[in-house]
Amino acid sequence: MALVFVHDDRSYVLEPGERFECDQGVLEVPPDLSPGDTVETHLGTAFRARELRGPDFLEHFERTGAPMLPRDVGLIVGETGVSVSDRVLDAGTGTGILAATLGRAGADVLTFERDADFARVAADNMELADVGDRVSVVAGDVREVLDDEGFDLMTLDMGDAPTMIERAPELLVPGGFLAVYTPFVEHASDVVEAARDAGLNRVSCRETIRRELDVGDRGTRPSTAGVGHTGYLTIARRP
Repeated sequence: MALVFVHDDRSYVLEPGERFECDQGVLEVPPDLSPGDTVETHLGTAFRARELRGPDFLEHFERTGAPMLPRDVGLIVGETGVSVSDRVLDAGTGTGILAATLGRAGADVLTFERDADFARVAADNMELADVGDRVSVVAGDVREVLDDEGFDLMTLDMGDAPTMIERAPELLVPGGFLAVYTPFVEHASDVVEAARDAGLNRVSCRETIRRELDVGDRGTRPSTAGVGHTGYLTIARRP
C-alpha cells in the first residue's frame, strides 16, 4: 500500500521498497515501513509516513482535466447521505476524485469514462486510493453500455447530462438521489428542467463559494486570492 511521505509543506506518494530522489536527498523506503514511522534521506532530511486520505487525492492523483474540488464532493456526500454498501452510478469519471471518495465511504461505484486513456488513468488512481475493489472504471459511453439498475445514487459530470437524467426513474431505487455537476449556468438550467420533467422531486441547484480568511498581526480579513466559484450542483430525488 502506498504511503504519503511528508516534510514541511512537501509530500510524496511512495510504495514500500521504493527509491526516490529529490533536492532533499535520496529516500529509500523500507519494505516494512508503517504509518507514523520516520525515514531520512541520505542527507538527513526526515520524512514522516502516513496513510493516503481523501484530501490527498487532489494533490497526488494523476489528472486528466480539471478535477471536482473537495467542497463540491463534500456537498454531494452530505446532501445524499451516501454510505456503506450503497450502489453508485457515476458518469464522467475524469480524474476520479468523486468516485474514489465515494469508494472510501464504503459505496460500490460503477463509473463510466468515454475517453479510454482517461479511464486507464482513473483506474490507476483508484488503485492508489486503495478502492480498486469497490470502484469499477468502465471505458465507454454510459448511455450505450449500461445494462444495470437499482442504484442508490447517480452522479453525472457530462455535457449531455439531460439524456441520462430522463432515465433516472428507472435507474434509481425509490428515494435514490441524483447529483449533477455543471460548469455553466445554462447547463444547470437544462439539468433542473430535465429533472423536473423526469418526475424527480426536491430539485435544488446551488453553487458553493468558499472564502478564505487571512489572519495576521494587523487583523483578520477575507483573502483576495483564490477561486471562489467552481461549478453548479443540482441535486434531486426519486419519489
